[in-house]
Amino acid sequence: MRRFLFFRHPFYASLLAALLAVGCATPKPEPKPEPAPPVAIPAPPPTPAPTPPAPPLLPQPPLPLQQLRAVEWSAVPTWQDDRLAETWPAFLQSCAGLRSQPAWQGVCSEAQGMNGASEAAVRAFFERRFRPHEVFNTDNTLEGTVTGYYEPLIKGDRKRTAKARFPVYAAPDDLIVVDLASVYPELKSLRLRGQLQGNKVVPYPTRAEIENGSFKGKPIAWADDAVELFFLQIQGSGRIELPDGTHLRIGYADQNGHPYKSIGKLLVERGELKLEEASMQRIKAWGEANPDKLSELLNSNPSYVFFRELPNGLSGPLGALGVPLTAGRSIAIDPKYIPLGAPVFLSTTWPNSPQPLNRLMMAQDTGGAIRGAVRADFYWGFGAAAGEQAGRMKQSGRMWVLLPRDYVAQPLAAK
Repeated sequence: MRRFLFFRHPFYASLLAALLAVGCATPKPEPKPEPAPPVAIPAPPPTPAPTPPAPPLLPQPPLPLQQLRAVEWSAVPTWQDDRLAETWPAFLQSCAGLRSQPAWQGVCSEAQGMNGASEAAVRAFFERRFRPHEVFNTDNTLEGTVTGYYEPLIKGDRKRTAKARFPVYAAPDDLIVVDLASVYPELKSLRLRGQLQGNKVVPYPTRAEIENGSFKGKPIAWADDAVELFFLQIQGSGRIELPDGTHLRIGYADQNGHPYKSIGKLLVERGELKLEEASMQRIKAWGEANPDKLSELLNSNPSYVFFRELPNGLSGPLGALGVPLTAGRSIAIDPKYIPLGAPVFLSTTWPNSPQPLNRLMMAQDTGGAIRGAVRADFYWGFGAAAGEQAGRMKQSGRMWVLLPRDYVAQPLAAK
């Protein structure tokens, strides 16, 4: 989306002397869960929606072979239990984003010719054309964290009014993006952010500096509520309900280059919330109860996200792959370990529940808070119900990446 949620990486310590500012992706909150019964996710649309022109995709980094272990299908528990046909539209969306990559052309060409594929045909396709790879962490453990995100709806206007007074900024013209791939190939998926002052690249303004009134940005809309806008930035995309009831869809355009800092964690450290209360919903409630402290809290996170307007006809927000996300079938991953667009079988549980949630997902997004091999952010969809599920989700889980049988992965370049 959250990008719009392209993967960034803060490495101030090693590159500050050269370029000073480090890119960072749109992060998602990792709130503690609260009790809630599982709810059903709507089935994906029968056919993928057409996608609008998207920003250039980040180059895919080579995969570290040591974090993937090829296994047989029998080693993937509950693989036979999922309704794979439900993920077929999301897989075709991935193919739309992968069509220029040789490793995926064969499988995607065959898939795009399978109109109206049955459950049996879809299962046979995946088992014939792909091989599962168990994902494990650098410490050789198999379990990791699965969080959730969603597409929020907030109220606002296209113009500033007495009610809509919080700007939703487009990417500024003076934001410089530095690509280091030609000098440091191992950093090909990373981008630096900064601003040119004279003949020097300096860090771009922080959130506090942007919010202090001196920033000369170009708003594409105005939000009614500062907290809702803050969380929309964390999610990386969303919709703004205008006074006439229509929706303005916006997506991630860029970021100011400063690392994300969790305000939920900060409230816990200050004793304002208990650890088990640090959910998105509780943070919003704290802001309503403490309006005099709200601005300082929000500005403690220096990261700031800029947006662009998207067509309303999209079937979902655009992920880092540049294709619409599918509710309940798209995840954000760390592209250092899992290639964007790849099918990933995820074994976890429903938010705050022991009920199994095992299904084939598509790795179509990334995020600054999504770091590590066995790490995923589950996209729940649009609206308040999806937000409730996303806000409570922090489960453990395992992952298997499905790669074409002729896929050639290469180790990361030595640093």
